[in-house]
Amino acid sequence: MKFLDQAKIYIKAGDGGKGCVAFRREKFIEFGGPNGGDGGDGGSVYFEAVENLNTLIDFRYQQHFKAQKGQQGMGSEMTGYKGEDLIIKVPVGTEIVADDGETVLKDMVLAGERFLIAKGGKGGLGNTRFKTSTNQAPRYAGPGTPGEEIWVWLRLKIIADVGLIGLPNAGKSTFLSAVTAARPKIASYPFTTLHPHLGVAWVSGKEMVLADIPGLIEGAHDGVGLGDRFLKHVERCSVFLHLLDATADDVAADYKTIRKELELYNDKLKNTPVVVALNKCDALDEEELADKLKALKKVCKNQIFAISAVAHNNLEPCLRAVDALITRDNRVKMPENTDEIVIEKKPWSPLG
Repeated sequence: MKFLDQAKIYIKAGDGGKGCVAFRREKFIEFGGPNGGDGGDGGSVYFEAVENLNTLIDFRYQQHFKAQKGQQGMGSEMTGYKGEDLIIKVPVGTEIVADDGETVLKDMVLAGERFLIAKGGKGGLGNTRFKTSTNQAPRYAGPGTPGEEIWVWLRLKIIADVGLIGLPNAGKSTFLSAVTAARPKIASYPFTTLHPHLGVAWVSGKEMVLADIPGLIEGAHDGVGLGDRFLKHVERCSVFLHLLDATADDVAADYKTIRKELELYNDKLKNTPVVVALNKCDALDEEELADKLKALKKVCKNQIFAISAVAHNNLEPCLRAVDALITRDNRVKMPENTDEIVIEKKPWSPLG
């Protein structure tokens, strides 16, 4: 299954059914009068957030959604059937955005919630409704009103507790695979990760969901390297884990690059709590590591951990520091009689 986090679709609610023009036709009743029924209302269109979806790929193959029209009215004052409502299911975390690409109509963050996006048209009145003292046999009926129609953007923002951020090849995917059961693609070249991955770990008796997004580069906030598409996936995170490559020439400059991109993309992100981890420390000797940590501490006021994801060095204290900053109250609690830090057996991933 491919991961798609943005789609544009057309939505049309059902039109109201026409009213009926009819008259009583009964034996011995010469002037029976009108008895045309009303038309049925058109079906409305709703969005529903569901937990078992994690991509918008289905909307690549179907872009037009139309609810059922209302049935036309019938004789004997029978009202037509109402058109069936259309429920469009989207992943939790999907934003419904207007055609202008900026106005957020609804943020679907709770599983099971519904949002009315297009209301069905009203059914037309039958000719019975138009009977008056001066017009005993009206030969016209209401046409029914059209249903609402709209173009909208769907934008999926992953919901996770922790966002793994950093430059390409900083070891984010390796870290995710080391602390969860997620298995993202790992290689020794930049931009190995092309779409977000999620993994689940248990820390201090509670569930921790980590999101690994593709590496960011300078200019990411303006869309360079699709950075703006990736940054939106960490907007909802309670805390960031900023991973740095210890083998890089200037770890302080790398740190400032990512911090700058976060602030330029959304000024609110600068207030998100951050834990900094210097990764790949197993590749350095003690003197080199001390120099890198010293340089990093000059520009970083956050807590810094020297770790190695591939060697599983110092990962536990790093995870505990991250866990202490998570603010969500609805996190799943770990079953009894289990270790304090375990790996979830069935992690969530956009690729299934």
